[in-house]
Amino acid sequence: MILHAGLLALWSGGRWRGLLIEGASGSGKSDLALCSLEHGFRLVADDRVLVWTCDGRLFGRAPDSLSSLMETRGLGVLAQDSLAFCEIDLSVRCVAADAVERLPDAASTEVEGHAVPRIDLWPFDVAAPLKLIRAMQHLGGGPR
Repeated sequence: MILHAGLLALWSGGRWRGLLIEGASGSGKSDLALCSLEHGFRLVADDRVLVWTCDGRLFGRAPDSLSSLMETRGLGVLAQDSLAFCEIDLSVRCVAADAVERLPDAASTEVEGHAVPRIDLWPFDVAAPLKLIRAMQHLGGGPR
């Protein structure tokens, strides 16, 4: 299955943990990914993510034609070091600032039969990459 999404990974707990970035076209997925690279995340896939399951776990990677490429609005499609694949542990849905709840209930999104924990985030928040790190630590893997 191919999703219109991005996929980043963060080293935590001795492995790369994946963060699926979802949202409508123009919602800020690639901008959030670009900013997050400066905070220790690694690119796995931008714009399209090929997902599959193996041994009950969910994984993702870039389609071959998009591997190691990242769209940067205003600059075009540029080469970017990337990981070949990673397990998907958390999903972030890019939403408008006023759609982010202050104290949200736990949520998840269904991907290939897997319930993946999900948070909603305004991707242009200057603290968005730091919130993703915290979410990965507390929701999608790592210490609680």
